[in-house]
Amino acid sequence: MRWVNQSTRMYDAVLVPTDGSPEAEYAAQYAVALADATGATVHVLSVVDESLYPRASVLSDDLVQESLEAAREEAGKAVDRVAEMVESGTNVVTEVKQGVPAESIRAYAADHGVDLVVMGTHGRTGLQRYFIGSVAEEVVRTADVPVLTVRRDTEEPAATDISRVLVPTDGSDESMAAVDHAVDVAATYDATLHALYVVDQRALAAYYDAGPMIGDLIDNLTSVGENATEAVRERASERDVSVETAVLQGIPAATIDEYAEEHGIDLVVMGTHGRTGVERYLLGSVTERVVRTSAVPVLTVRPTEPEVEE
Repeated sequence: MRWVNQSTRMYDAVLVPTDGSPEAEYAAQYAVALADATGATVHVLSVVDESLYPRASVLSDDLVQESLEAAREEAGKAVDRVAEMVESGTNVVTEVKQGVPAESIRAYAADHGVDLVVMGTHGRTGLQRYFIGSVAEEVVRTADVPVLTVRRDTEEPAATDISRVLVPTDGSDESMAAVDHAVDVAATYDATLHALYVVDQRALAAYYDAGPMIGDLIDNLTSVGENATEAVRERASERDVSVETAVLQGIPAATIDEYAEEHGIDLVVMGTHGRTGVERYLLGSVTERVVRTSAVPVLTVRPTEPEVEE
């Protein structure tokens, strides 16, 4: 999905799945701020996971229903707490569903025209348990819309202002889809866009014994990076967005994290290869590692699949 028309609202509907945890409610602060900035409706959803409750063959029907009813009541309270965060004048829709969480979130997003999902994570130490192989990971992997993951590592309210947006790029179609989205966010917030290309030192390791050839290889990769970041500048210039570019050598995920910290980045925007290829590109790759380790929110964008003519 691309937004290139300034007269078009970037987000119309923002979905906040919540399980009542502090992490989910922390992420909700970002969703509310984005909705306030873009005029979007906030959808708050809690899904009672049926798999956590014994079947009637284990417990009586009455006990199963009592357990589910209690869970739905708690889910309703969680939804209400998030709804109370929404600014007066902003539309808010709440719902409690019962089913498989990731599937229910994805179905809700499709049914209600959601164009952004905002979810919390448990932070660096717990993220592998919570995100990889869990509800948030499943949503990132399968959602047709961008997903913003937010890590909570403070008791303070979330700093939701966005003045610096970082978009790592390798010049691919997938990364350029993320660039379009990053430009839209930067334009909405009048933020500076930082375009970063990382020359992967690991790819150079095999050539260090190649003598003068290694210098030529580095020059070539640096040139590729300069072209990729310049393409970002050209996209951003169409929206009068200020851009800073950098081509650095290092381990990509670590370099992205370091750059974000050193430059006070508020949001990282990265692309994935889409539903069929996301396991190759996102899981066990640069984007996944950044989602796992970034101290700032990460917005993952899946490029729109081209329409196939009949």
